Amino acid sequence: MMQGVLKHGSVPVVIFAMMTIAIGVAHAQEKQQEKKTVRSSYAPVTITEPFKETMGMMKAAKRGVMKRHMDLLNERYDLSNNQAKDVAMSRGKPIQEGVRVKLHKDVIWEKLGAMTPEEIGEKDFFPKGFMPLPHPNHIEGGMLFPRFHIDEIGKQERRDLTRFDLDYDLPDHFLPEFPPSIYLTTRPDLGDVSQGKVVTIANYYELFNGILNPKQLEGLRLLVTPFPQQQFNQTEDRRSEQPSRGVTCFDCHVNGHTNASTHLAGDTRPQEFRHRLDTPSLRGVNIQRLFGSQRALKSIEDFTEFEQRGAYFDGDQVIATKKGVNILERGSQVHFMAEVQELLDFPPAPKLNIYGMLDQRKATEAEQRGQSVFFGKARCSICHPPPYYTDNLMHNLKVERFYKPHMINGRMASADGPIKTFPLRGIKDSPPYLHDGRLLTLEDTVEFFNLILEVKLTKQEKGDLVAFLRAL
Repeated sequence: MMQGVLKHGSVPVVIFAMMTIAIGVAHAQEKQQEKKTVRSSYAPVTITEPFKETMGMMKAAKRGVMKRHMDLLNERYDLSNNQAKDVAMSRGKPIQEGVRVKLHKDVIWEKLGAMTPEEIGEKDFFPKGFMPLPHPNHIEGGMLFPRFHIDEIGKQERRDLTRFDLDYDLPDHFLPEFPPSIYLTTRPDLGDVSQGKVVTIANYYELFNGILNPKQLEGLRLLVTPFPQQQFNQTEDRRSEQPSRGVTCFDCHVNGHTNASTHLAGDTRPQEFRHRLDTPSLRGVNIQRLFGSQRALKSIEDFTEFEQRGAYFDGDQVIATKKGVNILERGSQVHFMAEVQELLDFPPAPKLNIYGMLDQRKATEAEQRGQSVFFGKARCSICHPPPYYTDNLMHNLKVERFYKPHMINGRMASADGPIKTFPLRGIKDSPPYLHDGRLLTLEDTVEFFNLILEVKLTKQEKGDLVAFLRAL
């Protein structure tokens, strides 16, 4: 435009005026950018944009956001449905088999396993599927549920867990079976008490009256009662189209297990350093002594209370007050909810003896060889000792040895720090794996730890180790 003015011989005053305006606009833009990059531990409480405007903008952006994320998944993984023929989860869903993480075109697993972390980092050979997995929209984050769970809750309760801005990302065949079975430490004689149903506020009483005592029934009621949450509430900064009653503990930990719902850890700031969370199973909570992947809370009561006060609202108690935080009474409600969680047992493992080791009369040769690898060359038992295969401690894998820090779709891949040791009992029922769900199969998991621990397993040793893990 300025060139056009000069060409037509406009006076210098006009040019000066236009330059002044341009400088002013640029300065304003710089100030706006500075404002955007100011660090804050808090989410904005007062929203100035109308809800319909925000929703319309996010709906319009959804396709591009999801495409960007799905392109990342397809670059990292083979997402095909390849079912194992000889093993299934507790209620019969086939598990996925095979390594799904894609390698750099110039390397194979055997060659990669023989390299040092420094060599892998220098050549940029570290598999992208072993990098931290971002949330489908990491800049936004928030609870996100698989479609099968959304449909079931809508059917039972007329409560809609659909987000207008995002869809769940991982294909159903990589997720736990739905609905999962329920085993109780107090009534092992009953086996699976779920009756093949998803436990909700609509049916919990008829399913468990006569099995649980009154205190436990009240705890279960609270675990399936919807309470406001960051993305599902009544306010103008929700992510549900209609005002929502909220979510329940069992919306993620369905039937006391998991449906692989995802979220971002509420503990960390700024946003790009927050971890994606793969919802862990509540099975075997009674034998655990640490809760939260990095928080190291010391009791399930602490964890239960913290979830309602903070984690439901991305760790921000200020915005929790606005949206309707559910303050639980510690002496009764928290205790009742914790007691129910501590009744949830691991699924039966018929090939294990009372020490949590294989019964040689029942185990296959491959499983027995895998057990030897687990307790020997692979060094798995250092962190995962029997009978429940957890040491109830935290460990830092220092995965950052293998790559330089960089941004992945809004998630900064850098040092993760210490992560709690999750139990391996019933592990075949709980895909995907690792704290952020970056490993889709047990084969992926074995390859990951073979590389991280630098134990240099052979192809047969890896296969045998997978066979042992499936038996736990």
